[in-house]
Amino acid sequence: SGGMLRTWMLLSAGALTLWSTQAFTTIAKTSSTFPVHDRLLATELNGMSRKARRQVEQENKTFKGRDKKFRDALNEVKWHQDGTLTYRRSCAHGVCGSDAMRINGRNRLACKVLMQDLGKRITIEPLIGFKVIKDMVVDMDQFFGAYKSVKPYLIADSAPAAGERLQSPEQRERFEDTTKCILCASCTTACPITWTNESFVGPAAIVNAHRFIFDSRDQGGGERLRILNTQSGVWRCRTVFNCTDACPRGIEVTKAIEEVKRALLLEQVV
Repeated sequence: SGGMLRTWMLLSAGALTLWSTQAFTTIAKTSSTFPVHDRLLATELNGMSRKARRQVEQENKTFKGRDKKFRDALNEVKWHQDGTLTYRRSCAHGVCGSDAMRINGRNRLACKVLMQDLGKRITIEPLIGFKVIKDMVVDMDQFFGAYKSVKPYLIADSAPAAGERLQSPEQRERFEDTTKCILCASCTTACPITWTNESFVGPAAIVNAHRFIFDSRDQGGGERLRILNTQSGVWRCRTVFNCTDACPRGIEVTKAIEEVKRALLLEQVV
């Protein structure tokens, strides 16, 4: 497959299949011509700051244990067995959204899934619907292009009356759920429409439009509704609920999309 997954067992859609006995100890490979990188961790540590080195060493030291996350397993593989394995990672706390991937057939964040919940055979794949750059890394340009198209920022032409743009708890609650989006693309890549239609704006973009459409301080709701009132906007959604099931933050994505549709049909934002 273009050399991208050369040392790993290949399945359909470029999946990587990993076997774990206790924590994550053995890996099935298709070739023995690629050596295990026993010195990889030491090599990586040499280029790190002292603080970063201590953090990595601590992660490596405490890897074994039932409370370890799947991201720890990926780190173990990359640091000790195959440095060519490529994936995105950052905060490790389910906030940045960097390490979204398909784990055992479901879109998940690698840093939130416990190893003890995955069983002895684990299959990982890149997110569906986007071009694969390498291993678990996909091209997110299309995703962020759709996100930017809905103008996901506060639009307020007039100045606040008294220093701040005040809002009641009830007004905040109206869009509270959709403020939790971390742009991991789990919802968008779980949507079957995005797998075959590149022009569909996608659930994540609609969720972020919803966050401002129903914000009482915002004055750009009408503009965003016009952007979404197209065949490639909210009307392309088929209410499959895949997006809601896939969201690692528990956002009711389908509900948010339906509320945007209702606002368009009723020509009002309440």
